[in-house]
Parts: sequence; C-alpha cells; structure tokens
Amino acid sequence: MKSIVFEQTGKPAEILKPTDVPMPEPGLNEVRVKVIASPINPSDIMFVQNLYGIRPQLPSGAGFEGVGLIDAVGEGVQMDVGARVGFTSIGTWSEYAIAHQRSLIPVPDNMSDDMAAQLFVNPFTAYAMVQDAGVPEGGWLMVTAAGSAFGKLVIQLCKMRGINTIGTVRRDDQTDELKSLGLTEVINTESENLPARVKQITDGNGVACVLDAVGGHTATEALKCLAKGGTMIIYGLLSLQDPAINAGLLIFRELTVKGFWLTDWMRRVDSQTRQDVAQNVISLLSSGKIQLPVEASYSLDQITEAVEHADRPGRWGKILVKP
Repeated sequence: MKSIVFEQTGKPAEILKPTDVPMPEPGLNEVRVKVIASPINPSDIMFVQNLYGIRPQLPSGAGFEGVGLIDAVGEGVQMDVGARVGFTSIGTWSEYAIAHQRSLIPVPDNMSDDMAAQLFVNPFTAYAMVQDAGVPEGGWLMVTAAGSAFGKLVIQLCKMRGINTIGTVRRDDQTDELKSLGLTEVINTESENLPARVKQITDGNGVACVLDAVGGHTATEALKCLAKGGTMIIYGLLSLQDPAINAGLLIFRELTVKGFWLTDWMRRVDSQTRQDVAQNVISLLSSGKIQLPVEASYSLDQITEAVEHADRPGRWGKILVKP
C-alpha cells in the first residue's frame, strides 16, 4: 500500500514522500481503516519538523486524523467492518491506517466525508477551550489568528453562546467572512495597536480570556488586553517565538497564563465528558450550524503541493489529503 513517510525531520515539502509499505494488521483493540480523507493541520506540520509534543519515531508516517471505513478488526473490537468512522492515529496520510478503537467516532450518514475528516482535532479543541475559558454570555473573548480553521470554529461557537468575540488578523480581506460567521470585532495587528483597540472596544475593561496560537509579539500584546483576573490560554506557536511575559501584569491584574493540548485534555477528563463533547460536536456539525470549509484536496502523490498549499497565506478552508 502507499503511505506518506519521512525518514528525517525537517520542512514537510522537502522530506515527505509517498512510499510503498506493507499492509498493516490490527492488533488487540485495534482496527485497520481504509482512509477516505485526512486534513493537514498545523499539528501535523509541527510533528514532521519535530516541534510537537509527540516526537516522531523515524521512519514515521504523518497525519493525525481522518475519516475512513473499517477494513479489518483486531481481537477485542466490537465494531463492524465497513462502518464509516472519524479516527485519530499517527500516519493517517495513507491508503490504510491502524487506529485504537478508543479513538473511533462513528460518523452519521448525513455528514460529508470532507467534514468528517476534520471531526476531531479542531472541533474538539475549540469546544473544549471555549468551555475552559468560562466566559459568560455577554462577556468578551479574544482569539488570535482568527482566520484559521480553529479561529472560525471558536467564533461560531461563541456566537451560539452569546459571547462577544474579538479576532486578530493580518489582512483586511478576511474581515467580511469573519463578520459573517459572527465575529463581533476585527483588529488588524499589522496596522492597529492591539491593546488600545481592545480597551476602546470593551469600554476600558479588557477581555476575560485570550485564546492564542501565535506567540511572539502578538501574544505579548494580547496579554495586555486581559481584564483583571483574566486568562490567556496558549495552544500553539505559529510564529515559533515565545511571548514576553510581563510579571507586573500577572501580579497586579491577577492574570493566569496556561497551556492547552487536546491530547492531555482527553486523558484528563472522564469518559462521560469525552462522550458529551463528541455528541455535541457531532450534533453541531451534522446540523450545519458549524461549518468546516475545504479549499482543496490532493492525492498522496501530490503531497508536496498539498503541504505547500496548506502553508500558503490567505487560505479560506482546510486542505485535505485523499488517498
């Protein structure tokens, strides 16, 4: 079978290549999935560069989530062959992938493959982080990199909960789309003073929570936007630069800065919470209340073009790999 494999870490466009590998066999509590589609997420790109929380065991497959059909089951698995499932694993950019049965989410018939391929990483992270943020109805939440797939999900979730949102962008051409999704206010960090604009928007109070994936200067400035007792939750580092933390702000405004990693969150919460989040996410996506647009799809043989497109600024939707 064909799979995307890398033998050394580095820039994805330079090291990823389709490779013929033996067909994998499922072990205890595992299934083999015939992959239909898999997204390219920032976490996938970070993993290939050895910059993620999970370190690749070389040679390694790439891709963390996808949708497919159960092709074979190992001992202890009760699910049916042929069932369509969203799943997580390492090596989903492949014709077939092995996944633990705990990672499988049955996909409703009315959900498209393109949406089901994105079922786990961004929707679960967005839902869990909005929950953790604890911003009440009518309160203010800020999300950096608002034009990302994750940012768009947060905007839509907050709109449904009556939470006001401020989103940061670097280009004005994203404003109309983000407003249509429910973003309350847009701030262009290239041309506007972020703390001054937030102070103006919130009548001098600041925001209750910032969800940040950028780091660097953007996160440094976003920290200044928090209200007294506010929280910044960091879930990424797109700039590859650490923010500068002002200790005086933390002390005198009683601020909290903490990290969020979905893998640890899934381990930390109980099974009922995981099931509740899964049911809520599936319900929102199936109903059409939350959108997960796809900009383009590529085959395994086009992996170089796919990762280059995923890294291109100005995208409006996710890039999928379709074996």
